[in-house]
Amino acid sequence: MAVDATHGEYDANAGAWSRARDVIAGEDAVRAGRERYLPRLDSQADDEYAAYAGRASFFNATARTADCFVGLIFRRAPLVRLPDEAQGVGAALAAFRNDVDMLGTSLFGYAKNIVSEIIAVGRAGTLVDWEGEVEDRVYATMYRAESILNWRVERINGRNIPTLVVLHEPMEAAGGGTSPQGGSTSPQPSPQGGEGDAVEQIRVLRLVAGADAGASKRKPYSCQVELWRKAEAKSGQDKREWVLVETRIPLRRGKPLPSLPFVFHGPRHSRPAVDKLPLGDMIAVNLDHYRLDADYKHGIHFTALPTAWVSGFDKTATLRIGSSTAWTTETVGATAGFLEFTGQGLSTFERAMDRDERLMAVLGSRLLEEQKRVGETADAIELRQSGENSVLSSIASSVSESLTQVLRWAFWWNSTEELPDSITDAQALVELNTDFSSSTMSAPEMLAAVKSWQSGALSQDSMQELFRKGEILPDGRTNEEEARLIAGDKAAVKVAALTDANANAAT
Repeated sequence: MAVDATHGEYDANAGAWSRARDVIAGEDAVRAGRERYLPRLDSQADDEYAAYAGRASFFNATARTADCFVGLIFRRAPLVRLPDEAQGVGAALAAFRNDVDMLGTSLFGYAKNIVSEIIAVGRAGTLVDWEGEVEDRVYATMYRAESILNWRVERINGRNIPTLVVLHEPMEAAGGGTSPQGGSTSPQPSPQGGEGDAVEQIRVLRLVAGADAGASKRKPYSCQVELWRKAEAKSGQDKREWVLVETRIPLRRGKPLPSLPFVFHGPRHSRPAVDKLPLGDMIAVNLDHYRLDADYKHGIHFTALPTAWVSGFDKTATLRIGSSTAWTTETVGATAGFLEFTGQGLSTFERAMDRDERLMAVLGSRLLEEQKRVGETADAIELRQSGENSVLSSIASSVSESLTQVLRWAFWWNSTEELPDSITDAQALVELNTDFSSSTMSAPEMLAAVKSWQSGALSQDSMQELFRKGEILPDGRTNEEEARLIAGDKAAVKVAALTDANANAAT
């Protein structure tokens, strides 16, 4: 099998990914797609089709919906649990949190990029690696869905895990340099816009079996990395073959990696299988709306302006239309008038476009729906938006799980644990916001939470977490910080009371 061969699921979804990219990119990208998104009418010449397509406008409801979804998930900062920075691993992970990809992207920004990819095309990947030549630190590299060419999952030591991941990556060749050596499995990131020619490269991660484990039932495996690049085309041949330029076994603390340091991101799970596009249905309706708009504008172009007609006038005469011009003729019975379109044809297009806009509102974006003229209770609004919230909750939960895996790999690179799976949620955890309601905690709810805490039915930490979700406490303030503030306020109250008592005694 050729190294650039693609997985069957990749081939089945490549068209949908490309379509989603174009739609979210906007009108220019959709126009550039030409007949892929706007078929040519019967017998239309090139200039006629260009005019037909030029009159159409693309109402980008999909991009607005995607931006809305990302904004709802990140209306609150993610919960990130890491070791204390005073510890060695904690200090290293603090640097990783501030700069995940060695390009200056924080963990918050990286999470936002992943969520944007998932909402757009429903797929992304992260390779967690170690840069050992200059900065000597762990970092992550994000791969788009189109760059994950192939993969394979096998049953290894009682678990289904990826044993093959093939990644397409452009990298910059400056002065004939090669990719990093040593323990690195992925290319070191470099700022955009640098000098040098782009080199097309394929990176293959394989899980290969090690030596016989003897009495142990657990067979050892290690990660092997292959780098393939296109060779120079031979004379008389246009095709360039892929050539294996390097094979290595990356090491961590002198030992091979026990599994592939690659994490898949998806809208419902973090497995390699391709999932459905979250906005796939909206994209289809959005493109249908675009085609209807083209036909509607095409009809308006030919029917909106009245057409003058005359009978009994000199055929060679020039008849100008305007309030300062009069048409005169000596022919008895000569008449003139205007032809105007009257019918239901264009109104049919209008109704169809209105229907598409309502469908898009139902499918994802309540921002596009006309506001009701009557009032709605908060419960009614919550119920009306429950479908969208369930989709968002699924995306947020899935990406939380996969980003936690990324953080565990980063933790593992800096720790002494034998396996990345040994890292627990108590050591490394990422949780994205799943509360998309803008309503805050009411006074009765606050009173009920306080009474539950006073009666011993609720811990103080749980009560404060309820206050945080109800937007009573700020997200960035920990329970320990809140306790210190409360203790400080109590001390200030005691000092003030003592001061007043001394003043009263003096008088």
